[in-house]
Amino acid sequence: MGNGTSIGKVRGLGSAHEGAHHWLLQRFTAIGNLVLMLWLLASFVLLPDLGYATISGYLAKPVPAVAMILLIASLFWHARLGLQVLIEDYVHTPGNKFATLALLNLATIGGAAFGIFCVARLALAGGAA
Repeated sequence: MGNGTSIGKVRGLGSAHEGAHHWLLQRFTAIGNLVLMLWLLASFVLLPDLGYATISGYLAKPVPAVAMILLIASLFWHARLGLQVLIEDYVHTPGNKFATLALLNLATIGGAAFGIFCVARLALAGGAA
């Protein structure tokens, strides 16, 4: 290959077609977070009190437990997507970028797993604790 024009050097490389997918995922999780947070706030307002026994008894029911698990998964996924963009934009050293993204994945997966485990434990114990 010769020393062609600038357009000749980039011809055929095109976009990676990843940005739109990531952007859409972030918007969908934001909508899911909004709907589920409104559900959570409305649920708390309708409860007689906010004591441990009342909340654990409420989360022991199947529908609230599933909705809470969906909220936890959606929140951590949304946070991971947003922080991934931040890291990709501002961490420039490849080794640091890899380590930071790996740490982000571990933290978000670990946090979501712990939250889901806590809700599942309440749901499967029947609110008795």
